[in-house]
Amino acid sequence: MQKMTIIDSEATTDSKYGCPPERRTVDELLTSGWVLLDKPAGPSSHQLAAWVRDMLGLEKLGHGGTLDPFATGGLVLLSGNATRLTGRILKGDKTYICIFKLPKGISDDELGNAIASLTGRIHNVPPKESAVKVQVRQRTISTFDLIERDERIILTSIHCEAGTYVRTISRDMGLLLSGEVELLELRRSKSGSFSEDDAVSMHQLTDAIHLWKEHDQTSGMKKILLPVESLLSGIPKITLKDGAVAAVAHGAPLASVGVVGLHTDLQRGDEVLMVSLKGEAVALASMTVNGEDVANMKGGEVARPNLVLMATDVYPKRW
Repeated sequence: MQKMTIIDSEATTDSKYGCPPERRTVDELLTSGWVLLDKPAGPSSHQLAAWVRDMLGLEKLGHGGTLDPFATGGLVLLSGNATRLTGRILKGDKTYICIFKLPKGISDDELGNAIASLTGRIHNVPPKESAVKVQVRQRTISTFDLIERDERIILTSIHCEAGTYVRTISRDMGLLLSGEVELLELRRSKSGSFSEDDAVSMHQLTDAIHLWKEHDQTSGMKKILLPVESLLSGIPKITLKDGAVAAVAHGAPLASVGVVGLHTDLQRGDEVLMVSLKGEAVALASMTVNGEDVANMKGGEVARPNLVLMATDVYPKRW
């Protein structure tokens, strides 16, 4: 990605409005933030989200990428306006660590052939236990690696497209091996760009909430509760003047006069993240011109918002 090209080097921002993401209070983070939770085995993803919602005193808290009750691993919880990004979170590739129990008498060659048959573009019909409509569909298994084998027990790593059901892989492996393959344990170690190494436990989250609410200690919450901007770090950006921020927050297209700078390698139709001079996410948008043309524009539309992330009252209207 190219460096940001500055078009208006004299643009300034009013400190009375908005706030750099790293300086937000806990309450401000809750209006558009997220937590990567290390889901324990037992409760459903929906139950966990409901518990955290009640502990935080929120009306709404969503989650991206449902895990079965018996499964563990990274579960993204989204609060406030960040819930608008649920669909984006769901689309990321997933990595699972799985323990299977094989039928008796399966050779290494037979196992290797079955794993090879379940790698690449495969049919993946959701199991009856899932919450989605059962229908034939295809998913891509990028890698299916055997990490360790102890007779009938195997430890594997599966990197796959979003929406892949590991229970279905277990069932299909059993069909290939002429016997039942049981999925004993399932852990999601990676979801999109989120790794289990960055996840927090329910105990850690509960302690942080208690210290914040009962003792006004916010350091724990600020480490755990992240700004929505960190979900969007890899998207090319357009930086907006304060007046344009307010207009875009109300759903208006971005005019060239409102641009401070942008990545000039952007092409018409590309997705772009509109940010304020303070680094706040304003909206996800589609370019309506090529980035290299913006510097020479005397007026006209540059990009059109698809998903507004900023509340309409953060910056004042200038029209």
